[in-house]
Amino acid sequence: MMDRTLKALSLILSYPTQDLQQAMPDIGTVLATDPRFTPDTRAALGQLAETIGQGDLFEAEESYVMLFDRSRTLSLNLFEHVHGESRDRGGAMVSLIEAYREGGFEPATTELPDHLPVLLEFLSMRPFAEVQETLADAAHILDALATRLARRESGYAAAFAALSQLAGDQADADAVAGMLSQPDDDPTDLAALDAVWEETEVTFGPDPNAGCPQVRDLLATMDMPQNATAATPPRHSHAAE
Repeated sequence: MMDRTLKALSLILSYPTQDLQQAMPDIGTVLATDPRFTPDTRAALGQLAETIGQGDLFEAEESYVMLFDRSRTLSLNLFEHVHGESRDRGGAMVSLIEAYREGGFEPATTELPDHLPVLLEFLSMRPFAEVQETLADAAHILDALATRLARRESGYAAAFAALSQLAGDQADADAVAGMLSQPDDDPTDLAALDAVWEETEVTFGPDPNAGCPQVRDLLATMDMPQNATAATPPRHSHAAE
């Protein structure tokens, strides 16, 4: 049975579209009524859904791009916070794809498999014990992202607070501090972003040493603070034209 809350979180963290805006009233209702969240988080999730649903679409697109595509420290591609641009990310990506397929899940998206909304859609079809264990393994990343978004006064912080609560608030304080010790990058500094994109290309080809562990086992490698993250090239946005 699908966990409607995880599906709703997957959608609210996805790139805004007109269809997504039209679905926001239903998404907001699901999130604002889940008793697993604190009252403050439920209220903030409802406000986030209302803001996305009723705001100008081009402004919503531009806000999303500036936050998640042009800010390395806010990337929604989870393995970037773990492996950066190293080749280890390729093996982890292949293993994650295999884990999805073992679970009967084929993402219908052009996003990378470690993209958080893709992972949440997969988890929405898994037993909650597995969901909680997986989110707990990534809890320090979720908490760090929530803190960074709150600093920018972004309503998206509520979605990460909700995920932390589903994880059981089990983030390792030292790991969170390690991530937050990295300075926030400037999403308007295009020269700096270009320098990052020119780094060694990651190859997502088959890795003969890659097994097929469960998703939670893959994310368990996230338990140590990392010193580098990688940028995701900005997606197309009408507002940026």
